[in-house]
Amino acid sequence: MSVRGMLTASVAAALFCAGISHAPAQSSSKAAAKPAAAKPEAAAAGGSEPTLIGQYGTWGAYMATPNGKKVCFALAKPSSSKTNPPNRPRDPAYAFISTRPAEKVVNEVSIMIGYVLRPGSESTLEVGGASYAMYTQGDGLWIKNAAEEERMVEAMRKAADVTVRGVSAKGTETTDVFSLKGLSQALDRVAQDCHR
Repeated sequence: MSVRGMLTASVAAALFCAGISHAPAQSSSKAAAKPAAAKPEAAAAGGSEPTLIGQYGTWGAYMATPNGKKVCFALAKPSSSKTNPPNRPRDPAYAFISTRPAEKVVNEVSIMIGYVLRPGSESTLEVGGASYAMYTQGDGLWIKNAAEEERMVEAMRKAADVTVRGVSAKGTETTDVFSLKGLSQALDRVAQDCHR
């Protein structure tokens, strides 16, 4: 798994382990596999637990300091999810937009899709009339062309929703729609609390 993927997964796992009771932050597919063993102390072992610093519409703004390095992110669950064939089981999906000042990373978009994606497959993220190719690794999605990420985030700030499509390792097609209500405010709060 890439460093990018490990960080996203660890933040998601930390959210789950911390037991944050807010709807947008309950689990990731990796963390959900072991809910009985999850303890708040586990999240704190590598740094501080993620703290909700503001809720804006469907998006929560969070801050954590794993290993003493500040990480801030906006997080949301999909407003609707469909599978084809219908009613296929999967873990909850989440959209993250992360800022990591120590790594000079600002507004990195990632999706934890809730199942293992077909190896080597590509997914898409559609927003504001544009479609962005996403590369897949495990149960995560990231933009394929990093040079387009800033434009994609700006489109997300202006649009009503974003649609993410993927294919599981077993061939199930999924479509998740995330409301973008409150995203701009959540990203502004992340920028305020996570200086570059």
